[in-house]
Amino acid sequence: MSATLPFPPFGQRHLLGIARLQPHEIEQLIDLAEAEVAVSRRRDKKKSTLKGRTQINLFFEASTRTQASFELAGKRLGADVMNMAVANSSVKKGETLIDTAMTLNAMQPDILIVRHHSAGAVALLAQKVACSVVNAGDGAHEHPTQALLDALTIRRHKGRIARLTVTICGDVLHSRVARSNILLLNALGARVRVVAPATLLPSGIESMGVEVYRRMEDGLKDADVVMMLRLQRERMEGSFVPSVREYFRYFGLDAAKLRHARPDALVMHPGPMNRGVEIASEIADGPQSVIEEQVEMGVAVRMAVMSALIGGPEASA
Repeated sequence: MSATLPFPPFGQRHLLGIARLQPHEIEQLIDLAEAEVAVSRRRDKKKSTLKGRTQINLFFEASTRTQASFELAGKRLGADVMNMAVANSSVKKGETLIDTAMTLNAMQPDILIVRHHSAGAVALLAQKVACSVVNAGDGAHEHPTQALLDALTIRRHKGRIARLTVTICGDVLHSRVARSNILLLNALGARVRVVAPATLLPSGIESMGVEVYRRMEDGLKDADVVMMLRLQRERMEGSFVPSVREYFRYFGLDAAKLRHARPDALVMHPGPMNRGVEIASEIADGPQSVIEEQVEMGVAVRMAVMSALIGGPEASA
């Protein structure tokens, strides 16, 4: 029996970044994800929305959490899911990204989930294939589904995004998560702050519509949401912080710093966490932390994104 999605058709073929979405499209994806949360919590988690559809996960960067989340989302929607082991593929033997795109395109997939170490690589691949493409993270550019799952988590606790004060702390310079979240939160009317040492702030970050702070105590004052970022040492060429100990002293989230935020402030982290580097274990595991819930919301958001892109009104519910 065919059934339409309980939402208007989604107006995009790909999900390449938050910057390409209108506010109503962002809200549509969050609303659809909200409906998928109940699916993931019931005993029978299987749907047939993507029955007969083929999903290929193409990860040029290792990411156990994100890849597992997309795989689980696809399987819960009934898709045929293939994880392409890039480390063992012809890409390692000199095949270009375009060659890979053409090869995969010949296999007639319906959707590609792509993570790549170079900014813009996913958008380039999307131009060469006939199917939908989802950006699962490209360099330091964007990670749209992470921003969507963060927004869903916040809205479930706070009831809204608009007029909330959200403070993003840490390695903003190398963070695609920060960029996507700044774009999304601004689009939905939040007040966005960033806190980081000068060496970890992109040049001209103020132009993105954020308030910039150099001290955690100032940036966290009366914040509704505290979003910590991983210190991405693998992307750093040169010395950006004096030492891990020094970094935690000034920019790691501990109980003393968190007291500057609102008493009911949410604590978030995209993972994986460096405990004792950007966040203390007592905070990561504390009552204000929603870090585990972010992981759960990730599956729901990725189900929503794939349903919106390729589910279509002809799909079975």
